[in-house]
Amino acid sequence: MEFTHFNEAGRGRMVDVSEKNVTERVAVAKGAIRMQKETLQKIIDGQMKKGDVLGVAQIAGIMGVKHTAELIPMCHNIFISGSDIAFGIDQEHSRILIEATVKNTGQTGVEMEALTAVSIAALTIYDMCKAIDRGMTIEKIFLAQKSGGKSGIFINQNESL
Repeated sequence: MEFTHFNEAGRGRMVDVSEKNVTERVAVAKGAIRMQKETLQKIIDGQMKKGDVLGVAQIAGIMGVKHTAELIPMCHNIFISGSDIAFGIDQEHSRILIEATVKNTGQTGVEMEALTAVSIAALTIYDMCKAIDRGMTIEKIFLAQKSGGKSGIFINQNESL
């Protein structure tokens, strides 16, 4: 396996995708944010002073998808055909599970966009709750699956929440 983001001089470059086939591509990333039980309950009950934590985190995650190429230096600026963020409440482990799905039809995939969505959603939850719980931890952000492109389908069987 060779690294493709380096030119002949060993310096970073954006990979030329012009010869790649246009295919439908989908990526799903997951992650979690752990917090105190009281913090999680306030989110569930809608009692956070800054407002609807998960509603704001969802919009922030989608905005993160749209700005990924501005944040990751060698990431292509691509057309996104769809993105969604889903949240799950894990009361047993006092955490919120985050899942982002991103789709496009193009010459390069959307894995970085999905990972960015989860990261930004988790950071937004942290920001909205930090006044009462600075000890929150963002955990285990990973690519769960992807499809499309030359490499086809990938399902990450090494990670789970």
